[in-house]
Amino acid sequence: MAEIKFMATDSDIMETFAVMKQLRPHLSADEYAAQIKRMQDLYGYKLLAVVENNRVKSVAGYRLSESLAWGKYLYVDDLITDENSRANGYAALLLDWLEAEAEKCGFDQFHLDSGVHRHDAHRFYLKRKMKISSHHFQRTLKP
Repeated sequence: MAEIKFMATDSDIMETFAVMKQLRPHLSADEYAAQIKRMQDLYGYKLLAVVENNRVKSVAGYRLSESLAWGKYLYVDDLITDENSRANGYAALLLDWLEAEAEKCGFDQFHLDSGVHRHDAHRFYLKRKMKISSHHFQRTLKP
């Protein structure tokens, strides 16, 4: 049976690496745990995984925050299901948990960004009654 688990120890974090790398191919295994720990310490980043039969099936990274534009909100930085485990409801389990967490915290909103090329993810989010509410602009400062 699938369970949702916080991934906080170095060992737990490294168990998520292979799945997270499918979303973030630039990541390095040598730096991954240290980067997650740094983001946890500095920004309150939390790492969740759906684990079934001792294997990570899906991963989500999120933060709790507040802004003038959105009020209190939960922001999903990362959400990925292992390519060999898709269409099994793992991402839905994570999103259900994340939305419930935002509501439990009394937050006003739930946000995530998704790359423009991720059409399957967009269909999934739209089916969950999420709205495309803005354009995200980005500029790389260092090559």
